[in-house]
This record gives sequence, structure tokens and C-alpha cells, in this order.
Amino acid sequence: MTEAPFHHVAIIGLGLLGGSVGLALAEYLPGVRTTGYDRAPATRARAAERALVGTVCATAAEAVAGADLVIFCVPPLAMDDAARDCSGALRPDAIVSDVGSSKVAVARALADALPEATIIPAHPVAGTENSGPDAGFAHLFKGRWCIITPADGEDPAKVERLAALWQALGARVEVMDAAHHDRVLAVTSHLPHLIAYTIVGTASDLEEVTQSEVIKYSAGGFRDFTRIAASDPTMWRDVFLSNKDAVLEMLQTFSEDLSELQKAIRKGDGDTLFEHFARTRAIRRSIIEQGQDDARPNFGRTE
Repeated sequence: MTEAPFHHVAIIGLGLLGGSVGLALAEYLPGVRTTGYDRAPATRARAAERALVGTVCATAAEAVAGADLVIFCVPPLAMDDAARDCSGALRPDAIVSDVGSSKVAVARALADALPEATIIPAHPVAGTENSGPDAGFAHLFKGRWCIITPADGEDPAKVERLAALWQALGARVEVMDAAHHDRVLAVTSHLPHLIAYTIVGTASDLEEVTQSEVIKYSAGGFRDFTRIAASDPTMWRDVFLSNKDAVLEMLQTFSEDLSELQKAIRKGDGDTLFEHFARTRAIRRSIIEQGQDDARPNFGRTE
């Protein structure tokens, strides 16, 4: 086994992502010491029962003491308070990172709360619709991308240490500008979630369609929307508010494209519809070719 890039990793926030980081470290880098903290006492208790980290601490300051890497795994708008809980307790040479889905706002919050710290934000593009300390599992990051967004002029050796950690947990690593990350994720992740929340809400609001009919006759497309729309509402509220500029930009573009399809349907313009659907079908094939989804029928589901 190669030498671990860090000796002591502290995880702040022990839900799906924080728990998965802890379990992955235990499986892939068992020599690394892990400590963790969550503001919710019930979460801390369950994290200890599941051994999400080696030691569940009573305070954030206790968890980060002595750690050479601190990973914040809390919703974006909670990042500032979570970081301030650790102020004064960090090792001077510790690297501070996160797993947030928006990067510009999170990097700013961490820098404001921990002005002396070395901050290298990261975003493992992985997750499920489940949340909480029971949702984590060790293989969450296997084969997925982790995007690292260091500030200009950051020490390349420190970036490489963080990259090596994520690679050890099974992820593929990309280094990207934070603002560019936020625009890319706005269209690949944030906007799809917003659409899913909207369409599921619309279906449940239609008076002529009862809730039982929505559930009973759910075709594959609507069912997949409900999976996305079951994601943690606190986290996604924070994502949309912390990345609002990029989300609004992509939402405007989407609205314009949707209007063009609406016009094509109204006019009976089958050629426009076919051309659009053929192009998007090719994108789906590319996603499968890159190993980002399952090509088996019904996405590999057994039920």
C-alpha cells in the first residue's frame, strides 16, 4: 500500500458525504486516523454506532485538533458557522477542504472564517437521494469525478496531496477554476434538480390527477424525477442560493430552449423535434461511454 497523503483527517458533518468519506478512508487508507463532528447529537450518536469515523468528538474544535486535513461536509450556507467553530483549533499547516456543490461562495465563506488557513475546495460529483448518517457507504466515490478548485497561486504540492487522497478513495480528479466549476455544475447538476423538484411538484398540484394516480402510473421518466426530487432539501436550498448567478444564467438559457420546443410542438414541426432529440440521445451515449451511468436496460435496476 502506498503511503497515505495525510495522517489525520477530520470530517465536519457526518451525513451522506461525510460518512462516506470516513468509511472510504477506513477501507482504502486504513492507516489514516479519522475524527468527526456533527452539530446534531443524534447524528453524532448514530455516526459512532456505524463507526463512520474512528472517533466522534463532542466539539468541532476537538475533532480538528491535530488534523493535517479538515473536510467540511455541511450544506453551503452552514459552511461559515461550521468553519468558525474550528477557528483557533487548526494546525498551522493543515489543509482545509470541503465537498460542496458550489465553489465560489464556499471558498469565500471558508476564507472569511479561517483567514490563516490553507483552503483548497473540492467537489466529489457523487451522491444519492438519501441523506443522514445512515446513508453513507465506502464506495460512493468509486469511478466518479472529484473537482478540485484551488485559488490562483496555490502550492501545487498541496493540491497534489489532496488529489492523491481522492484518487485513493476511488475518484478521478480534475482541477478547475471555481467560477467555471459553478457554471458547469449549474447545468449538469443544479438545473436538473430544480427541474425535478418543479415537475414533481407540478404533478402533485394538478387537481385533475389524484396523488394515487401519479404514483400508480409513474412511468420511468417521472419515477427518475422523483428520485432526484427526494434529495436533501436543506442542501439543495443552499446550493441554489449559494450558486444563484450561475443557476439563473443556465435557467434563462433553458427557458429559451424550452420555448423553442414549445413552438415546434404548436406548429407541428416534427423535424425540429427529431433533430433535438437525436442530438440529446448522442449525449446520453457519451455519458455511458465515459462510465458515468449504466447502459443496461432500466439502468441496471432489478425491480
